[in-house]
Amino acid sequence: MDSWKEEISSEYIDLISGYAFKSKNFHSEKIEGTLPVIKIKNVANGDVNFDSVVYHPYDESLAKYELGKGDVLIAMTGNHPQAKSQVVGDVSKYKLNSKSLLNQRVGKIVAKENADLDFIYYLFKNKETHNYLANQSSGSANQANISKKNILSLELSFPPLPEQKAIAEVLSSLDDKIDLLHRQNKTLEAMAETLFRQWFVEPARRREIEGGEADESWEEVKLGQFVFTNSNSIGKSYNQSNIQYLDTGSLNEGNWSPLQHFNLSDAPSRAKRLTKHNNILYSTVRPNQLHYGLVRNPADNLVVSTGFCVIHCDTISTYFVYYLLIENGMVQYLHSIAEGSTSAYPSLKPSDLEAVEFLLPPEIELTKYHKIVDSYWDKIDYNYNQIQTLTNLRNTLLPKLMSGEVRVKMN
Repeated sequence: MDSWKEEISSEYIDLISGYAFKSKNFHSEKIEGTLPVIKIKNVANGDVNFDSVVYHPYDESLAKYELGKGDVLIAMTGNHPQAKSQVVGDVSKYKLNSKSLLNQRVGKIVAKENADLDFIYYLFKNKETHNYLANQSSGSANQANISKKNILSLELSFPPLPEQKAIAEVLSSLDDKIDLLHRQNKTLEAMAETLFRQWFVEPARRREIEGGEADESWEEVKLGQFVFTNSNSIGKSYNQSNIQYLDTGSLNEGNWSPLQHFNLSDAPSRAKRLTKHNNILYSTVRPNQLHYGLVRNPADNLVVSTGFCVIHCDTISTYFVYYLLIENGMVQYLHSIAEGSTSAYPSLKPSDLEAVEFLLPPEIELTKYHKIVDSYWDKIDYNYNQIQTLTNLRNTLLPKLMSGEVRVKMN
């Protein structure tokens, strides 16, 4: 540690604050000459994403706010650390190949000549740094703010540049493996979805076009003939005092955010639904927001929000039902039903899902599909376990490398 220096962060980094774009100039879809605008919600809880992104016309005057692959962003507004999610001061890495624009209250960290940007990313990712910075915030618990001055006045320990690069290389290699496994999982899910369309969606459409004469073995049925909904909830006999909790906003297109942990007595009032392996979670509010997923090998104390309809497949393939419900045409149909409801928010009732009509393929085809896709999901589960192992290793190494407790051997 002799060569490490206690320095003000401004000696190593600078910060570019985002631009205050006018909402009247936003477009909900990409058109020629526009770029996506990265807001706070797109940098929260992980790497940068394009979820519900908006677009803004681009010209050279906005070049300062242009983002590219490898940039490191920091949320300057968010929740107080006690919230556990979307916390102010969270850092994210921009891993996308396309360009974007930086919105207000999101900062872009720029490394100076004596700093390695990847090392800076992990330094700010370190809980000790993040918690200290977040606790400098002002404002309310769910609208906490940090300033450029807060970020640039941090007192931190910095190793020489070669050691910064060596530390970043160790941590980046773990993150690269994690990213690869995530990409493999996305590919496997895409294969299952493609197979569903080829085997079941396209033949059903051909049957409709041909007036029902193509294959009479496809019977028209309702989903409720094969599934149970919301069949298991917390009751007096529930014996877990601590729970893991998932709300609808933490499940997007099958991707799970980290579970929240609560003492049952302190849990949200909506924490009621219990799940089993291969249950389907489908948000009943605004189906077109795509809050759905498949439960795999849940812990005994996993509880999900009543905003989900929990679907248990009794006499039909779970995978068939899952891909049936998330198919784009079905999502739009269910959203149209939700919009016609009398609820304050566009929402479905479990009976709406049970009433879904579809053409039931022959049992031999369903069995074959289930077997193939089950092998995909077994691989997804294996990859997920590897992701957890690598993530835990990275999280264990990160504070030790940043404190100098563990040193990287230099060549």
